[in-house]
Amino acid sequence: MKDHEIGAASFTGLVTRAIKSIPKGRVATYGQVARIAGNPRASRLVVWTLRALSDKHDLPWHRVVNSQGRISLKGDGYKLQKKMLETEGVRFSDQDRIDMNLYQWKA
Repeated sequence: MKDHEIGAASFTGLVTRAIKSIPKGRVATYGQVARIAGNPRASRLVVWTLRALSDKHDLPWHRVVNSQGRISLKGDGYKLQKKMLETEGVRFSDQDRIDMNLYQWKA
């Protein structure tokens, strides 16, 4: 294994752990998860981790949103994520935003 692959695997593990730590009824941003995992500039790697490993590691993927408090998915993915969050008690504004002051996980 090359050095950069070891770092990526380690970062992926930290991202996975951070996502699993988000409590029910709370959300975190992609950037927040990247920061917790030790690389605040790696939001896109958080997205990749969610896409690649959510099922395999049973990640609560629905608790990760963008920095504006919005769901980034479109179509059916959007509807499913919103429904899952609402089931946990997360409320959306008329503009379909989550009040990050109220629902953002304080890690």
